[in-house]
Amino acid sequence: MTQLNYRQFEQPCLLAPDWLMLADGPVRDHAVLLDGERFGDVGPLETLRAAHPEVAVVALPGKLVMPGFVDSHHHLTQAFGKALVFGEPSEIFRRVWVPMESGLTPDILYLTAKLASLEALRGGFTTVCDAGTRASEGLDAIARATTEVGLRCVLGRVCNDKRGDQVLEAGPILAQAERHIADWQSNPLVTPSLAVPIPEIATDAMLHRVSSLCAEAGIVFQTHVNEHLVAVERSLEQRGLRPLEQLYRAGALGPQALLAHATLLTPDELMMLRDTDSAVSYNPVASAWKGNAVAQAQLMHSLGIRVALGTDGTRSDGFRLLDYAEAAQRFAFGMAVGDSSCGGGWPWLDQGTRGGASVLGLNTGEIAPGKAADFLLVDLEVPELLPSWDLSWELVRLANRDQIQGVFVAGRLRLWQGWPLDWDARALMAEVNELAKAVVSGAPIQKIHPYTDAHRRDWLAERGGERHA
Repeated sequence: MTQLNYRQFEQPCLLAPDWLMLADGPVRDHAVLLDGERFGDVGPLETLRAAHPEVAVVALPGKLVMPGFVDSHHHLTQAFGKALVFGEPSEIFRRVWVPMESGLTPDILYLTAKLASLEALRGGFTTVCDAGTRASEGLDAIARATTEVGLRCVLGRVCNDKRGDQVLEAGPILAQAERHIADWQSNPLVTPSLAVPIPEIATDAMLHRVSSLCAEAGIVFQTHVNEHLVAVERSLEQRGLRPLEQLYRAGALGPQALLAHATLLTPDELMMLRDTDSAVSYNPVASAWKGNAVAQAQLMHSLGIRVALGTDGTRSDGFRLLDYAEAAQRFAFGMAVGDSSCGGGWPWLDQGTRGGASVLGLNTGEIAPGKAADFLLVDLEVPELLPSWDLSWELVRLANRDQIQGVFVAGRLRLWQGWPLDWDARALMAEVNELAKAVVSGAPIQKIHPYTDAHRRDWLAERGGERHA
C-alpha cells in the first residue's frame, strides 16, 4: 500500500490519482490542477503535464479523488442528543429537540455545532445545510464553529410567525430575515438560508413572504414537509390541507424551496413538486430510524424532480448514506415490482454530491474547472473493493468512511486520516462529553422508549428471567 504524507499537497500541484470522479463517472489517467480555492484544469494527465510543466505532479496510486459529499439536511445543534431518540416514536422534535435546544446558550451552540461539523468532515461531507436552530440566539456561534472546522455551511434562520394560537408580528421577523441574508451572503464558507420548521407554525402570508425573500436573494427556503402521518393528519384537521398542499396554496413552492423528507406524497403532490421545480432532501436514514415512510426518490428522479441526500443529523457518514439511499428504495419500492437496480448506483452518488450542491445553489459537488475545490482523497487499496468491476456501484454499496484519507474544502486540507491538522479535536470531545450530560439532564426531555439496559431488564423480567438464545 502506498504511504502518503499530507505535506505532498502544497499548492500548486497536479493531483494524479488512479481514478478521478467526474460528472460522467470515474476516469483513469486523468489529473486535476489544484491552485487556490477552485479547481483549475481537469483532463488527461499528459495533457495537463504539458500545459503546466512548472507544476509538481502528486502521483496517487491506488487512490480516488472525488467530490465531497453534500448533506442537504442537517441539525447541527442536536449533536448532544443523537442517541436519545433511538427507538422513539415519530415527532421527536416535540419531546426531545425543542426541550433540549430551547435552552442552549451561544457557547453551547458553538460546541455542539463544532462537534457535529467534525463528525461531518470525518464522514466525507464538505458541505452541510443546517435547517435552523430552535434556540433564541446563537447563529453567529454556529457559523464560527463550522468555519473553524473548515466545513461549508448553508445556515438556516427560523422565521415562523405562529406560536400556538398566537400570531406574531411579521415586521420584526422579516427584518431579522433580511439582516441574516445581508450578514452572510458574501461569506466564503457560510451561505444564508431561511426556514420555517413545519408549515403549520406559519401563516400563509409568512410562508409566501419568506420563500419570496429567498427567491429574490437566490438562496434556499427550507421546511420539513409530509414527514410523519400525524403531521399530515393534524394539518388536515387544522387547515383542511396537507402540508405540501398548504405550501402550494401559499405560493411558497418554487426553485428556491427545499423540502425535507417529503415521504408521504400523493400523485398530485408529486406533480406540484415537478411543476414548481421545488427540490427534495431525501433522508433515508431518518426514514429507517424515526420516520413513517420512505420518500419516492427514484420516482422523483424519473419525473425530473430535483433530489439531494440528507442525514437529518442521524449519522454523518457519506458512504453509508449512499448505501441507505439505494437500499431504502429497493426495500420500499423496488422489491415489490421486481426492480433489482432501483435506477443503478449512479443516481445516489450524484445526489450525494453534485445534486446536493445544485439544490443548495452552490458552486461545488463536481470536479471541473472553476468549481470550488471541495473533494475527498479515498483509498481504494482495501479488500472490500478488490477486484473492482464497477467503481460507482462499489462506492455506493461497499466503500467505508475509514477509506477517506483526506478531506479538502476550498482547496485546503481540513482533515487527514480522520483528524484535523490545525486544532485539537480530542480536547473538544473531552469538553463536550462533560457538558452534554449536564445539558441533557437539565432539559425537560420526554423519552418514551427506555434505554437499552432498562429495556433488556424489563424484557427479561416479563419472561420470568428466561434468556433466549
